[in-house]
Amino acid sequence: MISSAFRMKLKPGTVEEYKRRHDVLWPDLAAALKEAGIYDYSIFLDEETLHLFAVLKLAADNKIEALPGQPVMKRWWDYMADLMEVEPGNRPREWPLRPMFYFA
Repeated sequence: MISSAFRMKLKPGTVEEYKRRHDVLWPDLAAALKEAGIYDYSIFLDEETLHLFAVLKLAADNKIEALPGQPVMKRWWDYMADLMEVEPGNRPREWPLRPMFYFA
């Protein structure tokens, strides 16, 4: 198992819409995430800063690096671009988070 975590940032006034869109995650996107080897994925919100904290678990033989090339991933990024800070191509801006503690 591989754990990964990163931070993203919402634009002001978009919290409820961000939650609503994720509550009805597209089935083809969910399938692409699973096919890439993601088997546990959570996103948490810091309401004070609008920072999103994503934590995911990956299979050892994951193909996460291929996800940005998937058409469904690009469509999702375009769909979400109005809600969050993005890079060119509408990929969400991500700041990697360094592991500091783990308890099992």
